[in-house]
Amino acid sequence: MNHAKTVLLLGLLSALFLGLGYLFGGVTGLIVAFGFALLMNLWAYWFSDKLALRMAGAHQVTPEQEPRLHRMVEDVAGLAGLPKPKVYVVQNDAPNAFATGRNPKHSAVAVTTGITRMLNEDELKAVLAHEMGHIKNRDILISAIVATIASAIMFIAFMARWSLFFGGFGRSRNQYAGLIGLVAILAIAILAPIGAMLIRTAISRQREYGADETGARISGRPLALASALRKLQMGAQMRPTKVSESTAHMYTVSPLRSDFMGNLFSTHPPVDQRIARLEQMAERMGVWG
Repeated sequence: MNHAKTVLLLGLLSALFLGLGYLFGGVTGLIVAFGFALLMNLWAYWFSDKLALRMAGAHQVTPEQEPRLHRMVEDVAGLAGLPKPKVYVVQNDAPNAFATGRNPKHSAVAVTTGITRMLNEDELKAVLAHEMGHIKNRDILISAIVATIASAIMFIAFMARWSLFFGGFGRSRNQYAGLIGLVAILAIAILAPIGAMLIRTAISRQREYGADETGARISGRPLALASALRKLQMGAQMRPTKVSESTAHMYTVSPLRSDFMGNLFSTHPPVDQRIARLEQMAERMGVWG
C-alpha cells in the first residue's frame, strides 16, 4: 500500500511540474520541463549521496576506528540480505542517523556521535535496521527525485513571480485574455509551491512508515525501534540540528524543532503515530521485548 501511494503521489508531482511547463510555454514548455526534470534526476541519481554526506559533515570511519558500529552495521545488513554499506560518523551531540546512496551496492549509513551515546545496542541496531529499510526500499533515490522535481517547481514559481512583477501576462491586447493570464500566473506563483511541498511531504511520510515496518521486520524488534524513536524525538527537541531543509527528510527523526507550520510541512510523520504503528506490529508478531 505504501508503494502504491508513493507511485501515485510521485505521478501527481510530476504531472504538476509538466503542467506548469505547458502553462508557461505550451508544448515547447512541456518538452523543456521534461528535459530539465530528466537532467535533474540524472544528477540526483549520481551525486545526491555525496552532497548529503558533505552537507552533514560526515566522515567515513574504518572497522579499526569504530569496531562496535561496524559490527552492528554488518549484522543488520546480513539480516536485511544487503551488501554492507559504507559507515560514516557525524560529530554532533544531537542523536540522529540517515542513509544515502543510489542503490544497495552504493549506499552509506551515517550516525551522529550523540546517537551512539544515547541508545543501547538493541535500540541502535533497530535504528540501523530502519535506515537499512530505506536502502532496501530504494527510498533514497525516490527522495532525491522528489526533491529535484519539487525544487524545479519552486524555480518555475519564482520565475512566475518575476514575470508578474514585470507585467509579462498583463500586456495582452485582449483584456479578457490578459485577466486569464494574470490568474494563471498568480496560481503558479502561489499555489504551485504549496502543492509541491504538500505532495513531497506526503511521499516522505509514506516512506518513513515503510522504513519503520521494513526495519522492524529486519531486526525483529519493533519495540526497540519504538523506544529509540522516543529517545531520538526527545533529543531532537532538546538539541535541534542546523541542517538544510533539503536534507532534513533523510534523518530517522526530523532534526528540526517543530511548530505548527513545521508540523504541517514536516517530512516525517508524528513520532507518536510511528510508535503506535510499531506497537501494533509487535502485537501482530507476538514480540514483547
